[in-house]
Amino acid sequence: MKRLLILAVAPLALAACSPTEPAAENPPAADQTAAVVVTDAWCRATPNGARAGGCFATFTARTDDRLTGGSTPRAAQLQVHEMSMDGGMMKMGQIEGGLPLPAGQAVALAPGGNHIMLMELTQPLAEGDTVPLTLTFATAPAVTVQAPVRRVTPGGDGHHG
Repeated sequence: MKRLLILAVAPLALAACSPTEPAAENPPAADQTAAVVVTDAWCRATPNGARAGGCFATFTARTDDRLTGGSTPRAAQLQVHEMSMDGGMMKMGQIEGGLPLPAGQAVALAPGGNHIMLMELTQPLAEGDTVPLTLTFATAPAVTVQAPVRRVTPGGDGHHG
């Protein structure tokens, strides 16, 4: 069943996670002394009927931690996903155990790489919307950010692949 779900959402997920233009700067979390500071949060607009969507952000943890997941009222599930090549095919899947956040190092989730996957969207993510994301960590308290939704054109930044 899990493989069937992956195959069913793969085309949408790949569209949501394909490389694109960089995110505009979001203001950082108000408390720069927080256990994990989340900046540049945003989500990619989805077509009508899409059941999954991708979101991105940059994380800086004060001590070693892991991004383990989270929640949003805009989807039934929020998962942390990775992209990898397997036999010449791009694959995507949930990062078991969470994404490592080494102390003091900025870890960016970006199109075409690691990302936040919203599964079973309650409605499409439309340009101009804001998506509340409550992100959970192995040891740090949860952080809630407001991620603007942007419509992005492929290759919009002049970078390809």
